[in-house]
Amino acid sequence: MKKNFRFLLLLPFILNIAACKEEPSKDKAGSASEQSTDQVEAQPSTETNKGDKTSELVTRIIMDTSMGVIELDLNAEKAPLTVANFLRYIDSKHFDDTVFHRVIEDFMIQGGGFAASGGEKETLASVKNESANGLNNARGTIAMARTNHPDSATAQFFINVGDNTNLDGGNGRPGYTVFGKVVSGIDVVDAIRAVKTGQKTMKAKHPDGRLYPQPFQDVPMKDVVIKSIKRSNDSP
Repeated sequence: MKKNFRFLLLLPFILNIAACKEEPSKDKAGSASEQSTDQVEAQPSTETNKGDKTSELVTRIIMDTSMGVIELDLNAEKAPLTVANFLRYIDSKHFDDTVFHRVIEDFMIQGGGFAASGGEKETLASVKNESANGLNNARGTIAMARTNHPDSATAQFFINVGDNTNLDGGNGRPGYTVFGKVVSGIDVVDAIRAVKTGQKTMKAKHPDGRLYPQPFQDVPMKDVVIKSIKRSNDSP
């Protein structure tokens, strides 16, 4: 069903090919590529922002897209490993010139895994699941995509466009880690969610390390490009 997260919608391809991590569906959310087993799990950064304790625990980021700017606050108090991992990708400019490759109007918008050229990007080691942090997959929150393995999140993320609490963990079941929220630009998020989507061929990574053309569902027919994601100079 179109309401399911792409992680589930990517068909057996997402589950069977290590290159494509599960994307969010109304039942699950995921990301795009399996990580090397010889890499060390991401650890929280020792760097902090200037200011009081609040500023040390919240990092504001600026996501500049082809449809406008989205500002988000990342919550390192609730999701320290996830935020440290995400900032590592930001600082290395991993997200520059990537696309929102999966958009479901009443569910979420997902990006972080594919270059505007259509190829899946290399990623760092996966990060431990922190979905039991008390943050919910509510409208306007940002969360990590992953495969069926709870600790498989790398670079792919999604922004919830509605209240998707079915993605939260509970009763010993891991969910999808929420690690921040939109503080400005929700109108841009809503504009992205409304774009025309369909099936499109993209180059996903195979377990052998090579990229192979594969059909993806719910892809914007006109690229929605993430020009850059940067730390804001005005972090709270």
